Amino acid sequence: MHWIALQPSPQAPAVPAQPDALVDPQTALAWWALQFTPLVARVDGAVLLEISGSARLFGGLSALVARIYRQEKPFDPVDSAGGATSLIALGRLWSKQPHSPPDALPLHCLAVAREHLPLLLRLGCRTWGDLRALPRGGLARRFGADLVATLDRAYGQAPEVYPWLTVPEVFDAPLELLASVDAAPALMFGARRLLAQLRVWLQLRQRGVLALELLWELDARRSNAQHIDAHHSGGKLGRLVLRTAQPTQDMQHLQRLMAEQLQRVNLPAPVLHLRLRSRQTQALAGESLSLLPEDQRQGDSLHQLLERLSARLGPQQVLVPSLQADHRPERMQYWEPADTLVAIKSGAAPALSTGWKAQKAHNEIRKQALQPYGVLAPFAALYPSWLLAAPQRLVVQQGQPQYQGALELLAGPQRLEAGWLEEAADFALRDYFVARSRAGLLWVYRERLPGPGGPASAHWYLHGLFA
Repeated sequence: MHWIALQPSPQAPAVPAQPDALVDPQTALAWWALQFTPLVARVDGAVLLEISGSARLFGGLSALVARIYRQEKPFDPVDSAGGATSLIALGRLWSKQPHSPPDALPLHCLAVAREHLPLLLRLGCRTWGDLRALPRGGLARRFGADLVATLDRAYGQAPEVYPWLTVPEVFDAPLELLASVDAAPALMFGARRLLAQLRVWLQLRQRGVLALELLWELDARRSNAQHIDAHHSGGKLGRLVLRTAQPTQDMQHLQRLMAEQLQRVNLPAPVLHLRLRSRQTQALAGESLSLLPEDQRQGDSLHQLLERLSARLGPQQVLVPSLQADHRPERMQYWEPADTLVAIKSGAAPALSTGWKAQKAHNEIRKQALQPYGVLAPFAALYPSWLLAAPQRLVVQQGQPQYQGALELLAGPQRLEAGWLEEAADFALRDYFVARSRAGLLWVYRERLPGPGGPASAHWYLHGLFA
């Protein structure tokens, strides 16, 4: 086994070397170390890593050790030392003797021996080797069995067990601002630091975020507005919720969305504290990338573009089609805000559907949309490229529909019956045909309910055009 002990140097600056580092030095180092091994523990102000189990993944133990020492750390400088056991690594770290043999390490570098250090020094014990040379039975009776057990762990004669560091299930990070902020766009300075912490958390948990919220605490002494929550210190809270259609670790995209949303926020009072929480995350699936440069995707994806435009222009200005479980062509889909679909897909909000846009049908048709379209609609090949906003009634002469001349029926009828449970105006009994005229190929239908003059007086309508 091989252990490495890390500890921020006393000369380390208060400001981290990396702008996206965590504020707490030990936490920053511990989270940084998790990229090399899952066996990370915080002990007496230091961070311990057991790396032998991960050596093969990094090209061997020597390559991994060199990478840990060489790679930039959240805080700089950082003192480090290694050893065959965790206590040897800690002893070398605290004694500033990275290559000292265990028997030569000073006794004060063994934490359990510090309370007995005056008596041990009077007995002539100044190093680990001196302490180990004493009779085990008398040592245990005089100083306790814990000291003997610690010596066994230090020399690899007993297993070393620590409470290993685990990443929390939910991300929730506060940030106290250096100065009060009066304008909402200026909150992005602190929000970037919180988003950087969120990125580290997502990487460690191998998840992507679908929904998160940024909260800010207002100075209660200068706030006259009504807010939804109250902080523990009595201040009022404001909230901004961000959602994405797909789980992501792309903090640049989230920063752009947040900046666009904050542009439309008016703060009724200065902001004192920020807090960022993850509301919904999802495990990320692996993705195989091509080695060919031309196959590498450039720029933003479609859902990122829609989300950014919705944040900038407003939700009602960016619409997307939504499939519906209805056979009537004019009701097979409808247009809704893109951010509504994002909320539905993430499970954070129900679909805004009523009546014939029923929720159950709404969800079922979206599942079926992943199947081949021909399986759902065997007559899909007869559907036109363009559908009129409202069917146009055609002139009928001697039972023959007219549109820039008499129509020649090429295919049909395709019979449609729908809307029995709705109002009479929405009930549809139609026979659709593909027709030809001087204007090109048309999609027309005949009402199956004849007029007073019998079947010959049935009304004909133009409903679509073929490109």
